[in-house]
Amino acid sequence: MQQTAAEWLFEKLWETPKDKFNWYLIFGQAKQMEKEQIIDAYDKGEFNQGCNEDAEQYYNETFKSE
Repeated sequence: MQQTAAEWLFEKLWETPKDKFNWYLIFGQAKQMEKEQIIDAYDKGEFNQGCNEDAEQYYNETFKSE
């Protein structure tokens, strides 16, 4: 079974000594994993009920805040 980004993040932070720089890098990796998991799920049709967008566009419009 594939690990979720949240599960991966918890394990990594648990194993890594508290250091803001390292934790920031790990958090960035978890965000990228989450993005890839959302796009993959969208591509597989789990959230694609009649949408005509591509997965990257769906992710950016739904989850990306700038």
